Amino acid sequence: MKLSRFVRGMLAAGVTAFSALAASGAHAADLLDTVKERGTLIVGVEGTYPPFNFVDTKTHELDGFDIDVAKLVADKLGVKVQFVKTEWSAILAGLSSGKFDVILNQVGITPERQKTFDFSVPYVASSPQLILRKNDDSNYQSFADLKGKKLGVSQGSNYEALAKAQEGVEVKSYPGAPEYLSDLVSKRVDAALNDQLMTAYLVKTSNIPIKGGAIVGEPKFNGIPFKKGNPEFEAALNKALESSFSDGEFAKISTKWFGIDVSKVQKPK
Repeated sequence: MKLSRFVRGMLAAGVTAFSALAASGAHAADLLDTVKERGTLIVGVEGTYPPFNFVDTKTHELDGFDIDVAKLVADKLGVKVQFVKTEWSAILAGLSSGKFDVILNQVGITPERQKTFDFSVPYVASSPQLILRKNDDSNYQSFADLKGKKLGVSQGSNYEALAKAQEGVEVKSYPGAPEYLSDLVSKRVDAALNDQLMTAYLVKTSNIPIKGGAIVGEPKFNGIPFKKGNPEFEAALNKALESSFSDGEFAKISTKWFGIDVSKVQKPK
């Protein structure tokens, strides 16, 4: 059966259109192209998580360790940085929906999160540490020592799931550190749990009688998450971080906020 010239033309046009569509899909813009074309890296942060990211009461501008790291990374990518404040409970959903390009907010690299997002190389290493009342002489050295005890954690934090996985430990979740520290001092919980870096910061700045306790787990590593399928962006982001590790720029920022290089695993004192 012979096809009319009109039908042959329509079929040819359809094949051409399909080929063009397939080609455009195969060469979808990498996030690096989008960021470069826009000239801005859009970064999601809480803005309420000192010393990592917070609003300075004097300047009313965002400040903190993660803010400085974000500016450093953007500078190495050759773009400006724009911050979007988002509550922690909604920050990963915000990344999924395209509200921002990346998150710099101490996001732990976990197998579950890696199913949804790609991550940069780790830029923070820290271990879980107990927080105790300053005058508490209890010798809690492990989660086993906390069986039958109450342990305070921040809701949705990297360490809430770790605490809840411990058999026999009663876990109480709070909106944030101020609430669980208040209950700790008031003896409504026996201990609290956070990472080494935050614990050191809280002991230094909270002006309440607390102290750092035992390290109770393996080091956790935090990275910068972004949407999957952006290999060029991933390579450029990792290059920016790794060059800052080698040229000392990252260590300078880290020392400013913590007195140590947080990209390296710290041994308990």
